[in-house]
Amino acid sequence: MAHYLWQVAYSTEGWAALVKNPQNRIEAVRPAVEKMGGKIESGWFSFGKYDVVAIVQFPDNVSAAAMAMAVGTSGTIRAFRTTPLLSPAEGVEAMKKASGAGYKPAK
Repeated sequence: MAHYLWQVAYSTEGWAALVKNPQNRIEAVRPAVEKMGGKIESGWFSFGKYDVVAIVQFPDNVSAAAMAMAVGTSGTIRAFRTTPLLSPAEGVEAMKKASGAGYKPAK
């Protein structure tokens, strides 16, 4: 399965709901992720631009996009970013493939 980095920023309404009813959102979204064929590897609340970060797996980009759409349209999220991740082995494979691409920079 493909890995993705999720970065989530709550809206004012989202934070208001969480302050009123504190909860572990990683566990709250786990059933929906699993319903889409995915798996949450790990997740954390965080400081900074994003309020939650997680590493998730999905069987394909369509499933990952569908889950992002479901979360993003909830009204409680200000920003939701999904970044596809490469394993170190995949990164090395991409480097090797790039070396044979024949790309020539502008001069």
